[in-house]
Amino acid sequence: MKSLVTLIIAALFCAASAAEPIKVFILAGQSNMEGQGSVDHDYNGGKGNLAWSMANSKSAEKMKKLKNEKGEWVVRDDVQISFKVRDKVLKGGLTVGYTGYAADGSRRHMGPELGFGFVMGDTFKEPVLLIKTAWGGKSLFVDFRPPSSGGQVGPYYTKMVEEVRAALAELGDKKYEIAGFYWQQGWNDMCEKPAIAEYSQNLVNLVKDLRKEFKAPNMPVVVGELGNGGPVTSGNMFDFRKAQEEGTQQIKNALFIKTTDFARPAELSPCPTHGHHWFANAESYFLIGEAAGEGMKGLLK
Repeated sequence: MKSLVTLIIAALFCAASAAEPIKVFILAGQSNMEGQGSVDHDYNGGKGNLAWSMANSKSAEKMKKLKNEKGEWVVRDDVQISFKVRDKVLKGGLTVGYTGYAADGSRRHMGPELGFGFVMGDTFKEPVLLIKTAWGGKSLFVDFRPPSSGGQVGPYYTKMVEEVRAALAELGDKKYEIAGFYWQQGWNDMCEKPAIAEYSQNLVNLVKDLRKEFKAPNMPVVVGELGNGGPVTSGNMFDFRKAQEEGTQQIKNALFIKTTDFARPAELSPCPTHGHHWFANAESYFLIGEAAGEGMKGLLK
């Protein structure tokens, strides 16, 4: 028997979709899109996890909305999420826990979808669906390589398209609109000079191919900077960020989202040795997603 909550959510989506199309956003990338922010782990004394950040971080005030008056994590029924983890699709109202760790039963992590989803939910009266598709350790140079880049199409480009199509098929006859694409990826490309050199054009090709694939020629796009570690002035990270920005600037109706200001010190984060994952700092992940959401909102205007 379906739960009462499930039936209510379905009824809300059915009622709304009869009048206005569901706003669908595709969120894609590698491990930082999967979500590595700690919700409530006590690593490093709990510093930098989401619960700690809501009381002690610079963003504590704006993060209050993440819990209700009972101290429970808010679940937004107006913003649904679909995320395939291994062979299971996680579906439901937006809240913490939609990350790769859920495959092992853990809902104690969060990613940029949380901040992004709150912005989108506050922006639209129509229901919102976030289709998240992400895998750790994948490059645009090889794994996500789009058809227009030539060579072998990346297997994860193909899987991304398949997962999005499967999530859209689940909507049945409900009306929907592909409202935007949010790309948060780059660490693996940053590690290889040849991948950096190609990144700008590969990013342009990725968006071109996805717009064609989903028949959304003017699909708004936000690209999240690989801002791990904060500002740099030289080296692979510097060169890669430049390639990200230059590629985004060549795409019509796209915006590059700077994120270096959201880096937090290792000593105030759950995992001080995980620089590739923003030290698992939940405030960082929330702010990255929020900034991407605000950027998307600007493009949609």
